[in-house]
Amino acid sequence: MATSKESLLKKQKLRNNEYYDSQEIQDILYRKSKENYDFKDLISEKITERNIVLAYRNIKNNKGSKTAGVNETTIKNIENYPISKWVEYIQERFKNFEPMSVRRVEIPKPDGGTRPLGIPTIEDRMVQQCIKQILEPIAEAKFYHGSYGFRCDRSAENAISKVNSLININKLHYAVDIDIKGFFDNVNHGKLLKQMWTMGIKDKALLCIISKILKTEIEGIGIPNKGTPQGGILSPLLSNIVLNELDWWIESQWRGMKTKAYWNQYAKIAALKKSKLKEMYIVRYADDFKILTKDVKSAQKIFVAVSKWLNERLGLEINKEKSKVINLRKNYSNFLGFKIKAVKKRKGYVINSRISDKAKSNILEKYRKQIDKIKNKPKVYNVEKLNSMILGWHNYYRIATHVNLDFSEINYLVRKRLFNRARSIRSDKLYLNKTYEKIYGSYNFETTSICKITIFPIAGIKFKLPSYIKNEASRYTVKGRYYLHKDLDIEFKEAIKFLITNPI
Repeated sequence: MATSKESLLKKQKLRNNEYYDSQEIQDILYRKSKENYDFKDLISEKITERNIVLAYRNIKNNKGSKTAGVNETTIKNIENYPISKWVEYIQERFKNFEPMSVRRVEIPKPDGGTRPLGIPTIEDRMVQQCIKQILEPIAEAKFYHGSYGFRCDRSAENAISKVNSLININKLHYAVDIDIKGFFDNVNHGKLLKQMWTMGIKDKALLCIISKILKTEIEGIGIPNKGTPQGGILSPLLSNIVLNELDWWIESQWRGMKTKAYWNQYAKIAALKKSKLKEMYIVRYADDFKILTKDVKSAQKIFVAVSKWLNERLGLEINKEKSKVINLRKNYSNFLGFKIKAVKKRKGYVINSRISDKAKSNILEKYRKQIDKIKNKPKVYNVEKLNSMILGWHNYYRIATHVNLDFSEINYLVRKRLFNRARSIRSDKLYLNKTYEKIYGSYNFETTSICKITIFPIAGIKFKLPSYIKNEASRYTVKGRYYLHKDLDIEFKEAIKFLITNPI
């Protein structure tokens, strides 16, 4: 789930690029990749002081920097030494890189299972971050525009916006939902390295280092022969490289098909619609994706073709229980915590989106657990944690068309617990702060306050149209950055005004 905090972190990385004068080299790498340049000496750029200092700054900004690997070292240990010492250390490690073991951690999943995470040491994370900063602009130049997960300045909100557009405007009412079985655990290392080579990343020394990272020993498990361990800095980028081939293959089956009407995109689509080709579009967020098309026969053929392609080309199997063809006019399809349906309106169909059943259950469970924490320990930080949870849910799910109905239902199910469990510590007095006034001030809900902090009304939410990202938006071109900074100006307008009027 991409929170507003994560969005701010992405914007901060863009600021860091500009501050540490790394933007120019990243722009050059992006442009050369667009021109299909073969990169044969990337190591020399990765070990520059500029790149290593930027890696240090990006890692330090991440809360994961305080998580230790097998050697118990965190960012605080690095802070004890001059940055010049760490620059020398990283440069030496690149000469003959041997990764340290990865610490394995099991984290709970919403459905009750666990997800294994591999936590590299902070030293290895520095190496991976240095690699990522140089690889990312090269890969971004080759990535498909319909991919939104773990990418610069793209989000789940943009993915939902694209799905909305395909249903409302393109009138594609059949969804091919495919769930890849254990994707991150089953990535073929050899295939991945070949895909990077095809992308133009032909620095053999670098590919050797990446191969070693993929085969890093996992504490208590051993050396893996496949998969990209979740938790590593490079893993999201590498997983997108793996599935990028799928994106472009789907594109080649419809919109990427050559026609005589090549001069105009609208004329080209009109020509394609007169053919017998199956209209299809993929919207992908990491390994979670759906393919939208017009009719059931096309959807069924696409389902079989994609399942076969994933197996033969990438060695990946699908989860047959979770993969299916869905008629969106009759049933909901789940995507990124939302459930989506096309409902009749006047002469056509429009999208109807709700919070998915699993996500709603997860919200209910977390809300109730936090109320119990507040009851057992009525401290300011526990009440503020509940408010931050509510604000996070609202920020993420407000793009569901019927989000107000979902949160009204959640409110009905939790309010008795809030009133009854916190009976002895709550009051009805309203304690206003700037956040409450700005976001919830227009609502007239009955208020509850604990520790002189008013709890945000969980039913206080209105639908917001999901934002669409322009294909031209990119941190690696002057024109692309214009769109990103334009959004920043709007987002931080009030903060900028405050700083101007309060210079001290």
